[in-house]
Amino acid sequence: MLKKMRWRVIGAAMLAFFLVILLIAGLVNVVNYCVVTDRVDETVDYIFEIEKIRHQTSGRIGDVGMMPFIGMPNEEENYMMRFFIVIADSDDMVIATSMDYVATIDEAEAVNYTNEALSRRADRGYIHDYRYFKYENNDATMIIFLNATKELGYIYSLLLLTLAISGGSLILVFILVVLLSRRAIRPIAQNIELQKRFITDASHELKTPLTSMSTSLDVIEMDHGTDEWTTNIRDQIGRMSGLVNELVTLSRLDEVKPVPDKDNFNLSELACEVLDTFFVQASASGKSIVTSIEDNVSFAGSKASIKQMLSVLIDNAIRYSDDNSEIRFTLNRSHGKVHIEVFNLCHYETAPDVDRLFDRFYRPDESRNTATGGNGIGLAIARAVVEAHGGKISAKCPSGNTMTIYIDF
Repeated sequence: MLKKMRWRVIGAAMLAFFLVILLIAGLVNVVNYCVVTDRVDETVDYIFEIEKIRHQTSGRIGDVGMMPFIGMPNEEENYMMRFFIVIADSDDMVIATSMDYVATIDEAEAVNYTNEALSRRADRGYIHDYRYFKYENNDATMIIFLNATKELGYIYSLLLLTLAISGGSLILVFILVVLLSRRAIRPIAQNIELQKRFITDASHELKTPLTSMSTSLDVIEMDHGTDEWTTNIRDQIGRMSGLVNELVTLSRLDEVKPVPDKDNFNLSELACEVLDTFFVQASASGKSIVTSIEDNVSFAGSKASIKQMLSVLIDNAIRYSDDNSEIRFTLNRSHGKVHIEVFNLCHYETAPDVDRLFDRFYRPDESRNTATGGNGIGLAIARAVVEAHGGKISAKCPSGNTMTIYIDF
């Protein structure tokens, strides 16, 4: 249990750190992308404004100028920009190009870039290493393509850097959390150890007076006979002894290795053996047990613990099911997993909290009536056995009229 608790602490810490790192890295890269793209768009807008002014005298866009570009406020940037301009008609046919400020793109490639830009709905975007901007006027469309290799390289470099830093940070934090997790759960481990020691010591201390009381009761019954008072005392002694034994069982199941030695056995035969002992009990209560058990389902674990778990589930179903009702027990193997299902009819005015159903001393009947003989420990033992074997146990009681317990190994 402590090992599982430790890894849950490690998992929770790593998940929290991962989400924080993901948020920070994501924000940094998104903000950087937006800032860099805005700067590129500002340059594209400068180019567009210069070209628009350049063609004002012609009254239409289409005459691409051949003058040296002098549009940017920073004169040095005029010599650093690489761009080309394409004019397309209403039929998306290229009617003019300006390739004066680019050396690596020929007119055929410019046409390909233009066709891709025209096929997109967005007026702005990236096509390979170029940022484009479309401007429609009358029957013509001007498309400016600005080389953004340097800017995109900066975006990708920052992305790779943040990924590397995030990955390294996750590894480093994982190592630190693993090293410090033992210290973090040490107080919990000490409390659990004290609780186990208390339960063990208390059980030994209680067994002695219970044994003495039972012996004294035998003497009283031999001298004075049996009456309702002695019967009630014997019932309460038996109930107390059962509770002590169950607490000791839970304490043992809480150990680091509750199942040190596992044996391979036939789970189907074990289930039939357990059920045979309850058919008479169910029949005496006017109830029936219907089984669906797949043959030769093998299992590796503690045979005694699994037998105790099955006994708890069947006994619980018989105790809390409606009179003259049917209890269904199912056992099969599907997709490599062993599945057990126990179903019974019941009647609760308010549906029980199935999340707490397997907690110690929890009983759906808030009045804690002991008429059924239960003490709220049985299902806690069942859960401890299932989890000790690496399985999962759950329950459903949607309307308070049916109870189904599911187990998967």
